[in-house]
Amino acid sequence: MKAVVYRGPRDVRVENVPDPKIERPTDAIVEIKSTNICGSDLHMFEGRTDFEAGRVFGHENLGQVKEVGPAVERLEVGDWVCMPFNVSCGHCRNCEKGLTAYCLNANEPGLAGGAYGFADMGPWQGGQAEYLRVPWADFNCLKLPPDAEKKQNDYVMVADIFPTGWHVTRLAGLCPGDAVVIYGCGPVGLMAAHSAMIQGACKVMVVDRHPDRLKLAESIGAIAIDDSKGDPVQQVLDETHGKGADVGCECVGYQCHDPAGKEVPNATMNDLVKSVKFTGGIGVVGVFVPQDPGAADKLAKKGEIVFDWGMCWFKGQHIATGQCNVKAYNRQLRDLIHAGRAKPSFLVSHEIELGKAPDAYQHFDARDHGWTKVILKPGK
Repeated sequence: MKAVVYRGPRDVRVENVPDPKIERPTDAIVEIKSTNICGSDLHMFEGRTDFEAGRVFGHENLGQVKEVGPAVERLEVGDWVCMPFNVSCGHCRNCEKGLTAYCLNANEPGLAGGAYGFADMGPWQGGQAEYLRVPWADFNCLKLPPDAEKKQNDYVMVADIFPTGWHVTRLAGLCPGDAVVIYGCGPVGLMAAHSAMIQGACKVMVVDRHPDRLKLAESIGAIAIDDSKGDPVQQVLDETHGKGADVGCECVGYQCHDPAGKEVPNATMNDLVKSVKFTGGIGVVGVFVPQDPGAADKLAKKGEIVFDWGMCWFKGQHIATGQCNVKAYNRQLRDLIHAGRAKPSFLVSHEIELGKAPDAYQHFDARDHGWTKVILKPGK
């Protein structure tokens, strides 16, 4: 089959690789119809992780079941399914608590959590390919409604980006009527804004500097805050009568930059402390890593930042972090899409055949104007 293979920093190629096979009775093979390029893929694409050369990218996957193992009971050939990016067994201590992002059986001993085509998240190949092996398939495949093919650009977002956007609002403690500030207007930040709107936020502010992305935020009713045109903290305070947002969401991570283009890993976290009110909540889903050899300073190389802990403590704020447990949300979000209450595909800018993935990675990584979310279509 054809697949997007990582060969080194900023070097991905579409190559022929062995077809996946049923390896355990609980496996399924899914023919991929839609698979997204995620902002998290860019960390690996840029060589900022220890992702191994020769492996296949892709953790946001949707397709049709083509083969099932003898122990699979809930799936049939032909079912349209969306797979959470979390690979999880469903029966370990963490999975039984709903913490499927931290499965104890999907990674090597001593590490919790697995994912398709992701650094340090187990041996699982990614789905930017024509086919994908799905382990523990009864647990990991979400069946989709009859409109799956027609709405696949919406449903594929349920693999990661939509649940992650929803998750950060829950980590922050968003309640109906709250004002929320979101740092980052990439796909995760846009999904956080969409989620906040659905949940009844009275005001949604999104901080970024890319005009095309801020325009998308405005298209769903959010307030665009361009940090290249003034202090974002002051702009948030001006929007909230000096009080600050009720809750805040970090949707950028360790590679955040200032408007001049300099990487400043602690910028969004410290700006959130200043932007959120006394006793407010902060949710963090932007990727931060335990070590970053490619970082610009000594602290960041060790995965550490200078954080304004004193002000956070003084303001009585709470912070919650971590990868999204997709299965905690994916059924509900699927049903919101099916009912027409949610349409996450509004952020899709490009649908591209699999063979053009290397070019798409270059454009997406450069944040070229108009490249907000890319869906690869292996069947094209």
